[in-house]
Amino acid sequence: MNTLKSMHFADNYLINPTNPITVNLIGAGGTGNRMLTELARMNHSLITLGHTGLHVCLYDDDIITPANLGRQLFADAEVGLPKSVALINRTNRFFGTSWKAVSEQFNTSNIKTFPNNGRANIYISCVDTISARFGIAQILKDLNNADTYHRSKALYWLDIGNAKNTGQAVLSTIGEIKQPDSKLYSTVASLPMITEEFHELLQGQDDHSEPSCSLAQALEKQDLFINSTLASMGLSLLWKLFREGMTEYRGFFLNLASYRTEPIKAG
Repeated sequence: MNTLKSMHFADNYLINPTNPITVNLIGAGGTGNRMLTELARMNHSLITLGHTGLHVCLYDDDIITPANLGRQLFADAEVGLPKSVALINRTNRFFGTSWKAVSEQFNTSNIKTFPNNGRANIYISCVDTISARFGIAQILKDLNNADTYHRSKALYWLDIGNAKNTGQAVLSTIGEIKQPDSKLYSTVASLPMITEEFHELLQGQDDHSEPSCSLAQALEKQDLFINSTLASMGLSLLWKLFREGMTEYRGFFLNLASYRTEPIKAG
């Protein structure tokens, strides 16, 4: 009987990269908005520790409306601007980065026009619809089947979703990640995609996302602090891979109403 603890070891390129790790952040709404700030903090910390850091492209075609103010980090003067452009410009000015904004949806119809043809080492999706998740999953499967240089190889997908007071983060590998020989752990080379593991559950959910007309209406749909909590906790999954080179967990379920979290083990 195998009693060894399951453990996923990070791809070595995350630990010893020759260039900044490329990240495609998909969605600049409640969670994506906060995720960008957390990525900037993570980038600054990694560089301080001698790492090459991150290079982020933010994808979102939404425009800032008055209903976004308060729950999302936008100012009155930014109403009417593309979310991706406003957020990236602000982040670049504050942190001194040169990250990119793409004011389009991340999908198969226009991926060829994206920076590096939409390729990145890490994908983080903070999207509202089920169809968007399945679309991203298909793109990542296609990328996994294509020959690429290691600096452009798709390695991980972190998907984050939420309802009013609940949410989840699931970290997946894009294909298999080569694991070292270990006598201490049962290594896990492949972490399943959310669209595979929870396929039936996702298919059974409603696939619609209607814009809110006011902050009050938006807060009826999502609690004020669910997005920021998920962004911080979700990115901690990646932070652990960078700092420790391995993880026992690949995600979690969060219930902010009851302050309960249930981790998802790697294997």
